[in-house]
Amino acid sequence: MNKKTLIILLVLVISLVSCKEKVTKPEPVGPIPSQRQLAWQDLEYYAFIHFNMNTFTDMEWGEGGESPKNFNPTNLDTRQWAKTAKEAGMKGIIITAKHHDGFCLWPTETTEHSVKNSPWKNGEGDVVKELAEACEEFGLKFGVYLSPWDRNHPEYGRKEYVEIFHKQLEELMTNYGPIFEVWFDGANGGTGYYGGANEERKIDNKTYYQWDKAISIIREHQPDAVIFGDGGPGVRWVGNEEGIAGKTNWSIIRRDEVYPGWPKYKELQFGHEDGTHWVPAEADVSIRPGWYYHAREDHQVKTLPHLLDIYYKSVGRNASLLLNLPVDTRGLVHEKDVEQLMKLRKQLDKDFAQNLATNANVTASSEAGSDYTAQNTTNGDTEAYWMPEKESIKSYISIQFNEPQEVNRFVAQEYIALGQRVKSFELEGLIDGEWKNISSGTTIGYKRILRFDVVKVDALRLSILDAKARPLISNIEVYRAPLVMEAPQIVQNKSGEINLESYDNGLEIYYTLNGEKPNKDSEHYSEAFVLQDPTQVMAVAYNPTTNSYSEISTKRLDIPKKNWKVIDEKDEADKIIDANINSVWTKEGKLPQEIIVDLGASYNLKGFTYLPHQSRWPQGVIADYKFLVSQNGKQWTKVSEGEFSNIKNNPIEQLIEFKTTKARYFKFIGKRSADDSEVLGIAEIGVITE
Repeated sequence: MNKKTLIILLVLVISLVSCKEKVTKPEPVGPIPSQRQLAWQDLEYYAFIHFNMNTFTDMEWGEGGESPKNFNPTNLDTRQWAKTAKEAGMKGIIITAKHHDGFCLWPTETTEHSVKNSPWKNGEGDVVKELAEACEEFGLKFGVYLSPWDRNHPEYGRKEYVEIFHKQLEELMTNYGPIFEVWFDGANGGTGYYGGANEERKIDNKTYYQWDKAISIIREHQPDAVIFGDGGPGVRWVGNEEGIAGKTNWSIIRRDEVYPGWPKYKELQFGHEDGTHWVPAEADVSIRPGWYYHAREDHQVKTLPHLLDIYYKSVGRNASLLLNLPVDTRGLVHEKDVEQLMKLRKQLDKDFAQNLATNANVTASSEAGSDYTAQNTTNGDTEAYWMPEKESIKSYISIQFNEPQEVNRFVAQEYIALGQRVKSFELEGLIDGEWKNISSGTTIGYKRILRFDVVKVDALRLSILDAKARPLISNIEVYRAPLVMEAPQIVQNKSGEINLESYDNGLEIYYTLNGEKPNKDSEHYSEAFVLQDPTQVMAVAYNPTTNSYSEISTKRLDIPKKNWKVIDEKDEADKIIDANINSVWTKEGKLPQEIIVDLGASYNLKGFTYLPHQSRWPQGVIADYKFLVSQNGKQWTKVSEGEFSNIKNNPIEQLIEFKTTKARYFKFIGKRSADDSEVLGIAEIGVITE
């Protein structure tokens, strides 16, 4: 081989190597997010604050004719709101600057229906300003909710109001510093006060508000703000108020089809695989049944298990979580809400305490050059990503651990700046030398978090089974989250069967029936058991790995309702004795109204229990009652009569005791309802036996 040939071959080899290493940056696939949308995605979890006129009128939707003098918080402290949100791990706060009743939390020039005419701070206050300053102090993003609908303004429904609406928007965009999100509700047009007209006004919510001009106002003054609406344009509603995104969740939708009041709103949970615009989902939900504060819901703050489910089904399913905190009449986030928020924060800190993928050996089925290696998924740089060498039916990333690891959480993220690509995936674990399925799913998007029971593996493998183009995976994390140590639930059905339920598999449950505190030396719960006599059940969850206990749950269970019958009533009246607190029965008609129950046998009765509706919109909550008993269902003896104290504000189960009387039948009479409705409403009724 001569020198010239050798040089040619050497140049050829160098060229081939260079060509192999040189990989063109992937092209975007489908719609892609804007920079403001990318910044919004990074927030993940932030607070909604519903605090306005409705707080003081005990309503959810005000009618518009309320007096500004109603608005008078006794101890308003926006720093407490911001501090609470910060300590809860939230990244921002959105405030209801104006709800449908039209009352403005800032001293607007557009209407007299605002804080400037309230007794709070002698009309000199500005809630929006105080919260904006508190958010800046605590390092939180600040956003505003402005209802397009205004049930107070006399010009609503006419073009003059649209100019006022735009002026209100401009005031909010120019006087309160940087805003990260502007929130427009989809409720528009209907009955209202309207300056005293008290009538119904209908509008075309697609065109009436001149959305193009409203958006231009935001873009001019707050170019970094995303805009929320049913279909965006920046962020979309998730299609429910439960805080839950679909298991399949595309960040793209066919945006031009969607409008306020769109009848196919349930599709917003899932997005559209063939979407034309990038409009990611925001999952909104309240920490209580209602959006505004109601004292009657103090016992209905969502539990830790419920909040965890919401988090994993929103943030863990490619959506952001907007969790509402209904500020109370004092002007504070209620202490019961704060307690549950901090429980959630502590549990999430535990769940994601140690990323087991950080020190693992990460490999892939193929890599498209040195810029797109599998190591990019675990180096903490979300701007770097893994890309397989070429499009194929199946590509995968493997995470090999130095020693077997127990795992139960897996996090994956796509590099969404170039579009959402993954259509289906599978997660497998290497267990005893075999790859076994752990979980599978469809979309990944900005973030997907898989929860599964603890499994011990030597390695994990994420396989991309189908995608729109070569997948771009920017981040992978693996965790061993601890079990949630919540007290077990004690549930008795109508037949007297007792179930003890813990939130997490892997916990052991122990219980006692003799009044002693349970521990691991007590009776171990393995299956449902039946109780026929009045018994106090105490239960505790135990984690054998950490040798730790949950709090103890206690419940007094009386005689089962298996043989009970409701007398002379139809329309599903047996719902009041079905041992299901979520089923309710109402009897309409002028009060007093009564219900008679046959216990099926005679018992020594010494009291009764009454549970009103636990729904968001309770009906017929009884305030004044009478309770009678009988042996034969004909001759009746009154054993108790009176008032359920404060039941309107605290509609928990009422327990009334009386002198022990032998009886087979009881008659419950609702004399007056707390809401002055002509309805007798019962979720569940029971007796206390000797």
